[in-house]
Amino acid sequence: MDFNQVISIFVHWLHLLSAIIWIGGLAFLVMAVTPGLRTSVPREYIKPITETFYQQYKRMVGVILVIILFTGGINLHYVSLGMEAQTGEGVSHNAKYLTVFFIKLALVLGVLTVYLYTILFKNEPTGEETEEEREEMVYEPIPFQRGALWMGVFIILCAAAMKHLHS
Repeated sequence: MDFNQVISIFVHWLHLLSAIIWIGGLAFLVMAVTPGLRTSVPREYIKPITETFYQQYKRMVGVILVIILFTGGINLHYVSLGMEAQTGEGVSHNAKYLTVFFIKLALVLGVLTVYLYTILFKNEPTGEETEEEREEMVYEPIPFQRGALWMGVFIILCAAAMKHLHS
């Protein structure tokens, strides 16, 4: 095992670990925290409690998304080197791999957009909301959290496809 292989393994591990923490935390918020709060606390406390959890999660996610983007680029480099060694052509000549890669990248940018949206635009209740808007705040106290989770699930699907398209 040479030094490049060790670096490749470490970078891939860091990429996967970051994705697991990011998606796992989001899944925990969507599938456990919010539904659990809906059944155990008064409605007016759901948003503030969820926001407290999300504030902790949000601090981590900023760093995690930077790590994911950085390590993803390095992974792409090592995959291209591996393809060149096997076939004589790199990633740029594998249309299927590039298609899935760009779908994955678009989904990552979607998640990054949702993350930045939740940082830039606070979704604080003003008291002037309609009953439907208040109900939505109970159903999804952090805006677009379900959408971000689904994008994350499809990012993982793309990653699995990419793994098998370069082997």
